[in-house]
Amino acid sequence: MSGRHEEDGGYLMVAAAVHAAVDSARIRSVEGMGFAVSRSRPTLDATLSVVAEAVGELPALPAGPVVAERGEFYERPASTVSLEFQPDFKYIESIAERETVRIAHHAAYAARELVR
Repeated sequence: MSGRHEEDGGYLMVAAAVHAAVDSARIRSVEGMGFAVSRSRPTLDATLSVVAEAVGELPALPAGPVVAERGEFYERPASTVSLEFQPDFKYIESIAERETVRIAHHAAYAARELVR
């Protein structure tokens, strides 16, 4: 996710989903990316919606869970956030998951610069 703040009297959120094959310590390959844009006010529902849309834009849905940093969903419990995602959802647990989320942050920021 890139940007949940006001800009020029409005909001611009860009979400990037990265489908990656990982082991516990490294990314083995990136299988695809999906993106979504929202100009909604940054609420939990708007954030969940834009991220779910980005996941839906992946070329193929991953077999494993959607993974994110806890702060992306306003510190809500994973059990609450997981109701919005298929496959399952969880917060980062491994080095490889952290690196995958890092790729998504960079991709979302770059895409945000293009749609501004």
